[in-house]
Amino acid sequence: MDLNHEFTVAVPVDDAWLILTDVERIAPCLPGAQLLEIEGDTYRGVVKVKVGPIQAQFKGQASFLERDNVNHKAVLKGEGRDTTGKGNAAAVITAQLTALTPTSTEVKVNTDLSVTGKVAQFGRGAMADISDKLLAQFVVNLNTLIAEQPSIVADAAAAEAAAPSEGVRTIDGPEAAPLNLLSVGGSPLLKRAIPVVAVVAAVVIWLLVK
Repeated sequence: MDLNHEFTVAVPVDDAWLILTDVERIAPCLPGAQLLEIEGDTYRGVVKVKVGPIQAQFKGQASFLERDNVNHKAVLKGEGRDTTGKGNAAAVITAQLTALTPTSTEVKVNTDLSVTGKVAQFGRGAMADISDKLLAQFVVNLNTLIAEQPSIVADAAAAEAAAPSEGVRTIDGPEAAPLNLLSVGGSPLLKRAIPVVAVVAAVVIWLLVK
């Protein structure tokens, strides 16, 4: 199934590309997400969610298939799995950045998603609704980060210019608090949909923070 999203960031397109490809810096903008390690162009992490006392953790990773710095386009392959075996997901994710004005950028995201296991019982509508809410919160957090940290563009440029490290680099950061699904939607559906929320998030999260 296809999931399509778009959002705007309040910086020029070249700056937006630098910021949105600095995964380590902006990963905390998505609630419940934690980047754990980087190996070349592969990013691995977890998504933590809860509904009341019920908590779950999902592992995911994404790798670049294409990264066009001139045309501001990225294509990634993502995978996510529930650590308790409720389901798996895989996706090919395409992001395209386009200048709206000299000081704002539109980001269009297409996710070609495939799910298996118990999470497959939930339809496209539930997945799209939940991913919409997650993305909306990410965009708020991202634009807040940009406004509060004037040096973020320069820092992202420095990270881009730095020589890539060999092997696996572990990210030493604070542990992410679980995403409270009741705060995302508040619908009784969420109690049944907790597997799909987290598996979808584990797959698409690395694009949303690209």
